[in-house]
Amino acid sequence: MPEPFQQQPFQQQPFQQQIVPLPQAKAADILVAYQISFEFYEEIRYREAFNDYCQRHQRLARQHQQELAAMQDDVNLYGWFLGRRGKA
Repeated sequence: MPEPFQQQPFQQQPFQQQIVPLPQAKAADILVAYQISFEFYEEIRYREAFNDYCQRHQRLARQHQQELAAMQDDVNLYGWFLGRRGKA
């Protein structure tokens, strides 16, 4: 069975262990990084919303073109009531 680790007294340790704190980022640097990432994701959301809008608009335009083509083949009832038999 291995023997448990026993810490030597501080004076007998060959190398002194020093805990050096990591340099802390300045608050301004943290806020700048946050602002940049926030603006980046805002731009992504804006572009996705604009892309969705463009796709909806194109889909609606195609639908309107199909409806117009169907309406042009229909009988002109208004012209028929006014006495014009042909397409007006």
